[in-house]
Amino acid sequence: MHELMNTTREALYLLLSLDPALWEIIGVSFRVSLTAILVALPPSLLIALLLARVAFPGRWFAISLVNTFMAVPTVVVGLVLFMLLSRSGPLGELRLLFTQRAMILGQILLAMPVLTAMLHSTLQSIDQRAWETARQLGAGWWQSLWVLLREARFGVIAAVLAAFGRIIAEVGSAVMIGGNIEHFTRTITTAIALETLKGEFAQGLALGLVLLLLALVLNVLLGVMRGRGHQTVSV
Repeated sequence: MHELMNTTREALYLLLSLDPALWEIIGVSFRVSLTAILVALPPSLLIALLLARVAFPGRWFAISLVNTFMAVPTVVVGLVLFMLLSRSGPLGELRLLFTQRAMILGQILLAMPVLTAMLHSTLQSIDQRAWETARQLGAGWWQSLWVLLREARFGVIAAVLAAFGRIIAEVGSAVMIGGNIEHFTRTITTAIALETLKGEFAQGLALGLVLLLLALVLNVLLGVMRGRGHQTVSV
């Protein structure tokens, strides 16, 4: 118990003293994950809109496929990308393996199913008359889409928050295609795993506290978004 208290004090000291090594790791994690979310959102939104508003053969299968991809383990994504990006792989000439760009690619693949599934559910719940009214009033396709997005804004924000929480806390893909390289591809989760193996629990606990705080903030924001979304629907 005494050792746990000392480790906790050391972890808090590292956070509050703005330890450069610690905050560098946090910065890499947020930079990679935020970039992945920004890149993954537009195609996920278009796919979700297609699944929600366009009837085509096999749509139910496409929706099932998206839901299935949500459950794919992160290590499987990492393994597939490692085989593709390794020197002997078909994309080896791009030299992306063990770079932040490779990690961003992995997180995009992890975020897109979550974004698509949640955005599809949100867009499907919007009254079809919102789109039809916009079109009848002379709005173009993009203007009508903007009307839908305004109606679905709380659901869109909730999808982004959920997907961000999924990818920033993953470790399998990050360590396989990022390599956990110090000052370059070391993220919060890969650093926790490394520091634990080394017996350096203070930094690992400090990074764990960051993830716990992030999880709390994301869940509070998700609750607020859901509440506002329900209020909008009831009005």
